[in-house]
Amino acid sequence: MAPVHKTLVVDAPPHQAFEVFTAGIDRWWPKSKGIGATPIRKSVIEPFVGGRWYTEHEDGTEAVIGHVLVWQPGERFAVTWEISAAWKPDARVALASEVEVRFLAEADGRTRVELEHRNFERMGADAGETMRKGVDGGWPTILELFAKEAARGAQAS
Repeated sequence: MAPVHKTLVVDAPPHQAFEVFTAGIDRWWPKSKGIGATPIRKSVIEPFVGGRWYTEHEDGTEAVIGHVLVWQPGERFAVTWEISAAWKPDARVALASEVEVRFLAEADGRTRVELEHRNFERMGADAGETMRKGVDGGWPTILELFAKEAARGAQAS
């Protein structure tokens, strides 16, 4: 099953774009885009291999989105996507897809951000295709929110 690829250029240098995407995820990830039972209160990516990507919800619960597989600050990170095709948490890592995000320097202090969401086949044919279609349509909106926050942060520096 083909991976989903999304690319955009943001108005921030790579190290800053990486920081906004990871440490700053709570500033730009939409509170309405969660897999918990109630709205998101906070989004977190723990900054180390094995760290969790999770959300804290208004009812006090946490929902794990995935775990960090690769952590190279300013360059790239990769996480598991432990979400079922029904958009519910699914801790079965053998069924998890993966998201890798790369940050590549461009001219004028900008960064090309390359996102690859892959391994949908692990979920099985029907579930994998459902998830692939969902994220293919969802990542552009999410990445635009990130790009706006990255530019805002670059202007403030």
